[in-house]
Amino acid sequence: MLDLIDRKIIAELQRDATLSVAQIGERVGLSQTPCWKRIQKLEQAGIILGRVALVAPERIGFGLTVFVAIEASDHSPAWRDTFLSTIESMPEVMELHRMAGEVDYMLRVAVADMAAYDAFYKTLTEAVTLKNVTSHFAMERMKSSTAYPIDTAKR
Repeated sequence: MLDLIDRKIIAELQRDATLSVAQIGERVGLSQTPCWKRIQKLEQAGIILGRVALVAPERIGFGLTVFVAIEASDHSPAWRDTFLSTIESMPEVMELHRMAGEVDYMLRVAVADMAAYDAFYKTLTEAVTLKNVTSHFAMERMKSSTAYPIDTAKR
C-alpha cells in the first residue's frame, strides 16, 4: 500500500521526471538516500514503469489522431494472438485496450495524415480478419495528460 510520501514522490515524478532525487526529496520531506530507496522500491514493485519525455505529436509529423473501434470476427486464442502480434508490429498504435460492450478493442493511432491512416487501415485489415472497424478522427486535442490524480486515489 502506498503511504503519503510515496504518493508525493509519484506526483512529483509525474509532473517532472527530470527532477533530481535531491529535489524530489526536498519537495516530499526526505533526504536524498531515503528518497532514492523509495523510488527504487516503487520501480521494483512495478508502480513506476519508466521515465519518458513527452512530445508534441504534431511537431514531429503525427498531426492526425484516430480512435479505432474494432469488433472481432473471432474470439479464439489463435485469433487474439494474431491480432496482438499484428498490433504490436504497428508503431502507429499508441494504445490498445480490450473493451467491454459492443466494441471489442479500442486503439489510439497516431499518423501524419489521412493518406497515412489509409495505409495503416489497409495493412491492419489485410493482416487480420475483423468484423467491423470504425474510425473516429480527432479534430482537436483539448486535454492530454499522462499523470494519474494520485492525490485523489483511494488509499
